[in-house]
Amino acid sequence: QVQLVEYGGGLAQPGGSLRLSCTPSGFTFSTYDMSWARLAPGKRLQWVSGISSDGTDTYYADSVEGRFTISRDNAKNTLYLQMNSLKPEDTALYYCARRSSVARTWSGVSDYDSWGQGTQVTVSS
Repeated sequence: QVQLVEYGGGLAQPGGSLRLSCTPSGFTFSTYDMSWARLAPGKRLQWVSGISSDGTDTYYADSVEGRFTISRDNAKNTLYLQMNSLKPEDTALYYCARRSSVARTWSGVSDYDSWGQGTQVTVSS
């Protein structure tokens, strides 16, 4: 079955960096668009960034534009999220998600048909 496993979360200081990874299984990774989303305490799930199946197109939420970089290595079956200039408000549980082949947008929960279990990112001094 489809599985997505995230790792790389942890504790970072404000201004610091972390790189998240997501390894999929159970489907042909290179044929699907993918995204990262996050859930902060007391807030709704927020789409963070998306990337097309071949990696040529990337999209970002305004709140992370210029600080986060999404990428993928289809040969290694891995999705990445490089997070720089981290802020306390970036603290959240980060999920990778597979975009549905019939999705019409990038930022809606219903655009995705598979989710990982999440990896915690905490930004604090």
